[in-house]
Amino acid sequence: MSARPRLPDTLQVFERGWLSANNVLLFDGGEVTLIDSGYVSHAAQTVALLRAALHNRQLTRLINTHSHSDHIGGNASVQRAFGCSITVPVGMERAVTHWDEAALLLSTAAQAGERFHVDATLAPGDRFLAGELEWQAIAAPGHDMDALAYYNAERRVLMSGDALWRDGFGILFADVLGTGDGLGEARRTLEGIGRLAVDVVIPGHGAPFAEFDDALERAFARLRAFEADGARMARNAIRACITFRLLDVRSMALDELPRHLDETPLYREANQRFLGLAPDALAGWLVKELERAGVARREHGMLVAS
Repeated sequence: MSARPRLPDTLQVFERGWLSANNVLLFDGGEVTLIDSGYVSHAAQTVALLRAALHNRQLTRLINTHSHSDHIGGNASVQRAFGCSITVPVGMERAVTHWDEAALLLSTAAQAGERFHVDATLAPGDRFLAGELEWQAIAAPGHDMDALAYYNAERRVLMSGDALWRDGFGILFADVLGTGDGLGEARRTLEGIGRLAVDVVIPGHGAPFAEFDDALERAFARLRAFEADGARMARNAIRACITFRLLDVRSMALDELPRHLDETPLYREANQRFLGLAPDALAGWLVKELERAGVARREHGMLVAS
């Protein structure tokens, strides 16, 4: 296992487990910028982590990489606690301003969020200063069609959000739901990221890493697998999102699972478009998959998070 890469002294990363995305703090003297805020059920923990890290400094700005619940869920609580401004990718501003829970994938994936106020936006190509460094906003569609990654050329640091992880990238919701070409956009994003000079990647999930070329190779391999087999992509989305929900609620009634899968738009569309299973069959497959992966177990008629 390789050693963790050296980050600039003006950056601090809170590596969060499920359900929250990582949080990145960037220090400019007495002022601090935060990248992403985690999931709504972790909001109190996020605020406590920030209070401990800020000392006597002021959190002045929160910037999001994209609109999904595990990245924006703490926005409202952080804004209330610290009075900071919130900046979002320009493409997600309308959905947040009108609090369109379908566009934000909250109702679509049976997830939760709290409405917040947007103060500013960033568009691809825009630049901002944070952590005594200049960052460029880079379009990163695929997992989220309006997502941005943030890149500092001087220190060769990429905050990639969910466009690139050490072992892949985020769910391609547009393809699973039939609303767009997430596969094509993800390929173009990876190709664009691959042209950058990068020494350190700070992903939306997992530890910062230096093995940039290896991560790109794994991401492209995953992309090719999804391009070749849409059912594999759909199963991945269903497993991941049910795991997310189960870790949030801790247990679900087994006899209610087929109905939940059939009533939640994400699972219903993924099943209809790629799998064609009856709700009971889909639930049976899913329970076995979660047990096999060690993330859940059956207990007294319930599916319980391990």
